[in-house]
Amino acid sequence: MEVRNKGNFEQWIKFYLRGMKESAEDSIQTIEKLVKLHDKNWEMISNTGRSAKTIKKVFSYLEGSPIIDIKKTSEGLGLSFNAVSNAVNKMVELGILIQTQNVQRNRVFSYEEYLNILRQDT
Repeated sequence: MEVRNKGNFEQWIKFYLRGMKESAEDSIQTIEKLVKLHDKNWEMISNTGRSAKTIKKVFSYLEGSPIIDIKKTSEGLGLSFNAVSNAVNKMVELGILIQTQNVQRNRVFSYEEYLNILRQDT
C-alpha cells in the first residue's frame, strides 16, 4: 500500500531483497545437507565390494527419483531386474532405502532421509 499511495519503493525493495536473501540461505543449507548425505551414503556404497558399481548407478538414479520401484528403475537404467533388485536390497540393508509398503510384488522404495531434507520447512 505504501508503494501505491506514497511511492515508497524503498521499503518494498528492502522487503523483497530480505526475502530473497533468506530464501537463498535456506537453499544453501538444504544443498549442504544433501551433499553431506550423498557423501555419507556414497562412502558406504563404495565399501560394498564387487556390487558397488551397480549400486552406485542405482544410487545416482535414486537422487533424481527418490521413490522407486525395481522394474521402472531397471528399465530406466538399462540394467537387469535382478541387478537392480540386488542393489536395492543392499541399500535397504545399509539403511539408505526403505520399503514403503509391506507387499511382496511391485515393491516401492523411498530414499526417506533425502526426502526429509527436502521436506524441511515446507
